[in-house]
Amino acid sequence: SKMTVKAVKMPCTSANVYTKVPDGGWGWTVAFAFFVVEALTYGIIKSFGVFFNDLMESFDETNSRISWIISICVFVQTFTAPLSTILSNRFGHRLVVMAGGVLVSSGMVIASFARSVVDMYITIGIVSGLGYCLSFLPTVTILSQYFDKRRSLVTAVASTGECFAVFSFAPAITALKEQIGWRYSLLSVGVLQLGITACGSLLRPIVIREQEEVKAQPPEESTETKYMLENEQTCTSIESIDSGVDITTSPSNVPGKTKAEPKSEEPKQHGQNPVENNSTPPEPKTKLLDFSVMRDYSFICYAFFGLFATLGFFAPSLYIIPLSRSLGIGKDHSAYILSAMAIAEVFGRIFAGWVLNKKPIRKIYIELICVVLLAVALVAFPFASGFWGLMICSVYFGFMLGTVAGTHIPLLAEDDVVGIEKMSSAAGVYVFIQSLAGLAGPPLAGVLVDTTKNYSSAFYSCAAGMVLGAVFLALVRPCKTGLCHHRHQQQQQQQQQVEESTARPPPELPDDFIDMDIGKAENSGKGSDSV
Repeated sequence: SKMTVKAVKMPCTSANVYTKVPDGGWGWTVAFAFFVVEALTYGIIKSFGVFFNDLMESFDETNSRISWIISICVFVQTFTAPLSTILSNRFGHRLVVMAGGVLVSSGMVIASFARSVVDMYITIGIVSGLGYCLSFLPTVTILSQYFDKRRSLVTAVASTGECFAVFSFAPAITALKEQIGWRYSLLSVGVLQLGITACGSLLRPIVIREQEEVKAQPPEESTETKYMLENEQTCTSIESIDSGVDITTSPSNVPGKTKAEPKSEEPKQHGQNPVENNSTPPEPKTKLLDFSVMRDYSFICYAFFGLFATLGFFAPSLYIIPLSRSLGIGKDHSAYILSAMAIAEVFGRIFAGWVLNKKPIRKIYIELICVVLLAVALVAFPFASGFWGLMICSVYFGFMLGTVAGTHIPLLAEDDVVGIEKMSSAAGVYVFIQSLAGLAGPPLAGVLVDTTKNYSSAFYSCAAGMVLGAVFLALVRPCKTGLCHHRHQQQQQQQQQVEESTARPPPELPDDFIDMDIGKAENSGKGSDSV
């Protein structure tokens, strides 16, 4: 069967309405756009560690104060996630992502002229951070809408953009700094990030509306014939007055003639009057932000998982180069370690997408296993010694980070969490909750490093957050099962109440029915008396 498409009016643009998920088509173009957006957003954030030592020397600041640059950036990116959802639902994903690209590029370019770390807080932290939010979240949301069966695999592969960016940007920026300095290198990165705007122009909007199968309806009988047949069926005796008589058998309640047309609307409930053919139900208004997901216990647990797991996402990428330098490893070799981590993350994302694409499989449990192994990788860093020891830990961490980082947001579309219908609002709220960890994670690690004079404490704090995240992730499925069971019981109780409330007294029959039945009853009564 061919997929039907219908054009409808949307704010600022038009969208195509599909009866089912395309699972390809223009979705491949959206996947490519997401690949580039990932590279120019999270790829740059994770590669920012190459500027750490330069900023500390130029501004004469400590680790913790320099860490606040990325912390504020990540906080603004995640804290403004609901704003991104509202703007996307109002103006469309395309316009929002293009505006985000302009903000990201502007903030990075202006930061290259900064004279203090406070200027970095404003330019990269606030301006670029807001641009990152407006660029990333709408792109991953609309990509999830274009795919169903291949969603996990396509999203995982497309998210490898940040890995390739870290792999290529870290050595390239390091080499570029040696030639033109860190300021012009940062300026070049800002100009490159203007490509996000071009990617935003490729995000064609899509609307999915499921269509129920319509059974073949028999030819419509005339009202008079149908009324006479019902009379014959119900005209038995006065004692069996409720034998199939429905309230619609009254002439005043019989609907007029209507043409048999296939309708994709919900089945009519018992006792509900049929809708006339000329009456069209109003279109439901789209909520700019649906906070009803906060009543879902499984989503709350999943949000706490994201809150604590975020502690382990950014800090290792920021501190891997300072850690390697503290172990006596040169600048070039330190950049190679970060690049190896990025390559391993590519394979981790592809592997996770391939595994999650298998059916039948409970994806939430696979994610839990990956989170536990990621916590083990974080604990292993303090025990590494020398270049190859740190390289092995980085490769292992990168692989496990890829399995989690590339799937934790797309998993919101699974039925174990909220489902594809509430994916947009859930992603906004979910990333918003992550903002606290994004703000506190790197500075907390920086304070621990300044206090203990040891970079191992930063990795221990990340591992502790990842373990707490694994605990909440383990509670997602039980909460969903218990909540669904509770809702099912409530639905049954409501259905029983509706059936009791809709119970009505026997309907009045036409006078000729009553006379005929009374006549039959009298005749039968006389016959019995005579016997």
